Amino acid sequence: MNQTAASLASAPRMGILDSWNRLAERLSGWVSDLLLALCARLALGAIFFQSGRTKVEGFLTVTEGAYTLFREEYKVPLVPPELAAHLAAYAEHFLPLLLVLGLFTRLSALGLLGMTAVIQVFVYPDAWPTHLTWASVALYIAGRGGGPLALDHALRIR
Repeated sequence: MNQTAASLASAPRMGILDSWNRLAERLSGWVSDLLLALCARLALGAIFFQSGRTKVEGFLTVTEGAYTLFREEYKVPLVPPELAAHLAAYAEHFLPLLLVLGLFTRLSALGLLGMTAVIQVFVYPDAWPTHLTWASVALYIAGRGGGPLALDHALRIR
């Protein structure tokens, strides 16, 4: 096939790519930092808050099952299982709440990033694709902040 025929054959494909590219550019205008930051805060907050709810009953009473989990499965070094269960349960409630509100957002995201690192290194090292996803979202929030719909923005907290 000569060069002219090859370029004519690829012309329809280039038209499709151009159309997709124009559509992506239009969509990127709709997906602003406002929406990205809000979705990131809600997603990461929901993951950790739901995990925290499995460790407590009532308001914040740590369950015997949570203690057992930290004694037998999680086995975080240097921290007694009873203390680790309380710290995790409280952090998994408090940090997501701050994150969703957008209050001390960067600090909250860094706290959840730290928890993600501990889970990755000491608890479930084979779950790195999931933890990488969590870490990416936490890093986005820590780097960019909570966005215009965060209390940090309203209160001018950086």
